[in-house]
Amino acid sequence: MKSAFPHTLSVLRTVVVLFFASAFFSRCASMMIPTGGPRDTLPPVIVNMTPDNFSTDRPLVGHGKIYIEFDEFVQLKDQQKEFFTSPQMKKKPTVTLRGRGIVIQLRDTLLPNTTYALNFGSALRDNNEGNPLHSMRYVFSTGPEIDSMILSGYTADAYKADSVSKTFIWFFPADSVEDIAEYDSTIFKYKPAVIARAENNGIFIAQNLKPVPYRVYAVQDKNDNQLYEPGSDQVGFLDGTYNPAALPDFAMWYDSLRHYVSAEPQLYLRMFTDRAFRRQVLAQSERPFQHKALLYFSAPHPQIDSIRFDSIPEGGFIVDPQTVGRDTLALWFTVPSAQLPDTLRGSVTYFKHDSVNVLRRVTEPLKLSWRFIETKEQQREREKLERERRRAEEAGEEWTEPKKPSPFAFKLPLNGEINPENHLTVDFDYPLARLDSAAMLLTLLKADKSVEDVPVRFVRDTALLRRWYVRAPWKPEGQYTLTIPAGAITDVAGFTNDSIVGKYTVLDPEKFATVKIDVRGREGMQYIVQLLDGSGSLKQERRGVVSGPVRFNYVSPGEIKFRVIEDLNGNGKWDSGDVVARRQPERAEMFVDEQGGETFATKANWDIEFTMDMPRIFAPVTMQSLSRLLDERELQRLRREEEKRAKEGPQRNDVSGSQSGAFQGGMGSMGGFGGRNAGMFQGMR
Repeated sequence: MKSAFPHTLSVLRTVVVLFFASAFFSRCASMMIPTGGPRDTLPPVIVNMTPDNFSTDRPLVGHGKIYIEFDEFVQLKDQQKEFFTSPQMKKKPTVTLRGRGIVIQLRDTLLPNTTYALNFGSALRDNNEGNPLHSMRYVFSTGPEIDSMILSGYTADAYKADSVSKTFIWFFPADSVEDIAEYDSTIFKYKPAVIARAENNGIFIAQNLKPVPYRVYAVQDKNDNQLYEPGSDQVGFLDGTYNPAALPDFAMWYDSLRHYVSAEPQLYLRMFTDRAFRRQVLAQSERPFQHKALLYFSAPHPQIDSIRFDSIPEGGFIVDPQTVGRDTLALWFTVPSAQLPDTLRGSVTYFKHDSVNVLRRVTEPLKLSWRFIETKEQQREREKLERERRRAEEAGEEWTEPKKPSPFAFKLPLNGEINPENHLTVDFDYPLARLDSAAMLLTLLKADKSVEDVPVRFVRDTALLRRWYVRAPWKPEGQYTLTIPAGAITDVAGFTNDSIVGKYTVLDPEKFATVKIDVRGREGMQYIVQLLDGSGSLKQERRGVVSGPVRFNYVSPGEIKFRVIEDLNGNGKWDSGDVVARRQPERAEMFVDEQGGETFATKANWDIEFTMDMPRIFAPVTMQSLSRLLDERELQRLRREEEKRAKEGPQRNDVSGSQSGAFQGGMGSMGGFGGRNAGMFQGMR
């Protein structure tokens, strides 16, 4: 049930205090459950607090103990994850059970004139049924007043456009931190003055703020240590500063399904995984195979001047990056096996971080050793052949060693259906030294039993050295046979292929849908349009999209969605943000049609048409448009739940189970709505 609060901040603050206080102290008589009746689904109720909640002028030291009593016995669950203080205390308070209540022991020296909040999340539950008491807070001040400003916001994954739950929101008074134009070190150098936490739906309500400008950050904090760890925790930040007294009013309501307070979000933080700083150093080198060595660098994008070996001429090896960040390099030696010593000696010259993390040019030696190690299977096979040879010699018979299987290795499906847009893909264990394309043969057996030769060619992938594509004018008219004769392919290790034969058919386009999109973009802007299935898995992608038609063929029947990315630098991929450089991630939005639909149905042999108005998709988000989108998504979710329940039929009547099952994902599964790169809503007044 949703109802708006009065639209003045002074009244709003009063109502919020009363709401959180009265919610814990009252329970209607009509809600009591008689003995032997339905399962108890009600959380425990606070009947007494000592000292009182919202007390002021508390001492900085010698705080004594806080006792909170309930109307029933309670338990603590996931206290380490759920319980936190705002602001953070060096020594976390201890919380223990006593009678029908809990005892909180403060162990830290407090700051003067500071409002503190002890946030329990859903850690407190009744002892019998485990019903959580959501959002319980105990607030006090070491000064004469309780800071009472509040604001709301939303945290979402910048790429998936989905909410991020249980995120911590950190508020730093702007006048207490540095403001350096070149970089931002706030979350590394300072402790937040106020901490809030988002609920499962990504919505947070920050309380006990002062009427001053704040710098605002969101941190996922996977390790529950109240520290931001780049590369592990997701992070989000807002450009500029925000004063809760200057923000527009917002509505709040108690979500009776999820049992916590929710609100219209004033702030919008798009979260991403930042790069962790890692010192650049050659961490490891190895030579797992005779013709292959690996160099492992500790940080991405190493600056390498040269790699040389004493016994290998220049150009005698290929450098092949194995990762996107190029921090793992494969060296493929192209000289004959007989010319490769067991130990290769050489050096690598690159830029390495010194003791003060400055990159300096260094030359380090390389020693790459390899020796043949016989496996147990190879040993058994060798011993078997030796026995056979001895028996033949003892009998005076001629013995010929059988031909050994070729070590040449590849990955190519030898049967199945071909998508004519993707062609056939083959991955080799080693880069190729020779490929005789003229020896390849592709034939088509038609329905009338006639056989036709089809032109075929092998094309190497532009990014992956060992990946090739088998391309031909594929048509769904019969069965194709691909024949690669023995010896047509040789890799850098000198291994050649045995005869390869594959049989294929081509996908029938009438069994699939075709999606046609009319893109209306901004001039000079490129986009990435991704087609997803109903569960959000990427199926097809179009890069470098500008105004005009875009087509997706061979779309499997079922539900589809679209993710659209604003490719600001035109590099054909989504770029994450950088909190230190104050760079927001590129915007990625889920496409929503004019009726608010995000998921669309496709059927075989259907043509489906959409219009994507990019200025509308990437328009600045207002509180009104965001609330409207949230409501539409919630209606869609409830519709899907109803459809699912209708298909499953009547279920066992379990009050608690049906409640939790109906909305456990709840608004936590919602997301995918816009926001400027600045991360703040516009036009909300």
